[in-house]
Amino acid sequence: MTFLRNRAGYVLVGAIAFAIIAFIVGDLIGTGKPFWEASQRVVGSIDGEDVSIEQFGPKVDQSVAQFKQQYGGTVNPQMQAMAVDNAWQAEVANVLLSKEYARLGLTISSDELFDLLQGKNPSPLIMQYFGNPQTGEVDRTAVISSLKAQDKDPRLKEQWDLLQAEIEKQALQQKYANLVRNSVYVSSLEAIDEHNNRNKLASFRYVNLDYSSILDATVKLTDEDYKAYYDEHQSTFKNPVETRGLEFVNFSVQPTAADSAAIKVQMEKLAADFRLTPNDSLFAATNSDVKVPFTYMAKGRLDPAVDSVIFNYPAGSYYGPAFSGNSYKLIKVIDTRFSPDSVKARHILIDPTKVGGEANALKLADSLKTMIANGGDFAALAKLYSVDGSKDTGGDLGTFARGAMVPEFENASFNGKPGDYTVVKSQFGIHLLNIQKQIGSSKVAKLAYIEKTLVPSSKTRDIAYKKATAFFNEAKADNFSALAKKQGYVVGVADRVTASQGYAPGLENPRELIRAAWNADKGEILPEVYKMDNGYVVARVTSVQPKGQLSLEDVKKQIEPAVLTAKKGKVLTEKLNKALAGATSLDQVAQKLGVTVTPLQNIVFSNPVIPGVAQENKVVGAVFGSQVGKLSKAIEGSKGVYAFVVDALVNPAPLANTFKQKQTMIEGIAQRSLGSAFQVLQDKAEIKDNRVKFY
Repeated sequence: MTFLRNRAGYVLVGAIAFAIIAFIVGDLIGTGKPFWEASQRVVGSIDGEDVSIEQFGPKVDQSVAQFKQQYGGTVNPQMQAMAVDNAWQAEVANVLLSKEYARLGLTISSDELFDLLQGKNPSPLIMQYFGNPQTGEVDRTAVISSLKAQDKDPRLKEQWDLLQAEIEKQALQQKYANLVRNSVYVSSLEAIDEHNNRNKLASFRYVNLDYSSILDATVKLTDEDYKAYYDEHQSTFKNPVETRGLEFVNFSVQPTAADSAAIKVQMEKLAADFRLTPNDSLFAATNSDVKVPFTYMAKGRLDPAVDSVIFNYPAGSYYGPAFSGNSYKLIKVIDTRFSPDSVKARHILIDPTKVGGEANALKLADSLKTMIANGGDFAALAKLYSVDGSKDTGGDLGTFARGAMVPEFENASFNGKPGDYTVVKSQFGIHLLNIQKQIGSSKVAKLAYIEKTLVPSSKTRDIAYKKATAFFNEAKADNFSALAKKQGYVVGVADRVTASQGYAPGLENPRELIRAAWNADKGEILPEVYKMDNGYVVARVTSVQPKGQLSLEDVKKQIEPAVLTAKKGKVLTEKLNKALAGATSLDQVAQKLGVTVTPLQNIVFSNPVIPGVAQENKVVGAVFGSQVGKLSKAIEGSKGVYAFVVDALVNPAPLANTFKQKQTMIEGIAQRSLGSAFQVLQDKAEIKDNRVKFY
């Protein structure tokens, strides 16, 4: 079937040939899904296993949901691309590691699984869902009860199946990690060598000729220079994935003076209406681009230009319209007062859905309030009736400032008095709130707040789009850059862009443009004008770098700075060698070159930095391999060419016990070995990535 899918794009000529193919794939044809349609639903293949969009899509959705939870409910295009990439990497790891586990004979026995679920060595996931943070113990009764309940609850069973599969996966990963870790060995000789490298000190003097002493413009690079550098560093020019190079013109859309004037007129009209409206909070919420909660707020939460003056305004006064930052602000001060800076409180949260509705929840809250007034233990009642995580600490919420809680809860906390017990309704349910302590006092203000962001008008956008369209119609593959410069536009460059990338330098939200680049050949102008968050873009593919070994032509532009440095290095090495010839001291060399000798004390091999210059691995390495008092040869470093004399090499005290040093080294090597082992699995596997067709 894979054989057929891989050839689904070919046109089959002749009824006999088509009939044979139709017979072979009759099972697909019979279900109404031709083989070519099936192949178009494949996101990629991992070591021979196809990944369909139907199985991959939900994993992307789950990854996106995690980003939303982590970053507050919104996912930008870059996060979306990262979510897709995370899902794909997880899929690759799952397929390759599952095969490796099978090859090695790694399994989780029924006894091991029992122990992970409800035994003495619970899985971290069981600890997460059924553990007590205070005691660090698992509530095994709750685990067993939930496992039994799944027989009567299909949804719970589905959740347990997913959890059990994840527990088994984590356990297998741990076994594999232990297998790799136990294969690592460090000898006593290696431990002593590492100890010496980290603690041996060198004092030396050096002279150097900086590469910047030769102007770039005076160096002429030849094809032989490029080839020599490429041949010497060829192993470093391997592309892990196929990439594209792009050049583009961004017709930026920025608000004009006319746009600013139009918004100002709009705000002035709103200001007039604002003074007449009977419901200023509703008016503000309806007309503002930025939603500011209609509650008391402390100084420090608004734009600095506004924040510095608004708390000096009396109630009933107006501010603005005034422009600051990138927007116009219009504010009415509804009220001001002095209020606590923070509150220490505890609560019991009741879920109305679990007690038969909101009315019952309110009755229960009132009953609990009465019980506490008659001597009941708030903490004990919280543990019994509350539905949020604070129940295990007696409902304790700690100390919080304004802005930390939902408005209803915040108002009750800051407007009440220490010792109050108050029933509060919020989006989370019904709270019985106890204010334990109020700390500090400062002025707060309740504001009706309107903000209009300065954005380009449709007219401004249309002008930019017309310019982009005109350039797109005139540009050709062979004159793109020249035409842009002739018309006064800046040509942007994005190198080594991957198919799954969600960003590119100089572009906002370029996902559709990147997808189009993967359907274009080298030299082609992409087929449309692309709308970005910050403008309209016309782009051209300048290079296609395949996966694997890159040619000299592929990397020539990229390596030019390094080739330039290498050529300067040859010139400066020749100059330094002439100065070294016949010299018996470093001072003589410095005198010939017209430079000064720089002394350095107590340089460590493991930190090869020449202070005030650069990290110079080759130079410091050569220092530790040299004899004391011997004038070195010329050494080409990263910043320049050096010669030195070692004044002293000081060995550290002998390593008395190698065990701790060996353990530290083993941990580091084992961690790197895990990554290396997985990289080898990826390198050996055939992985086809077609995500760019779907995302």
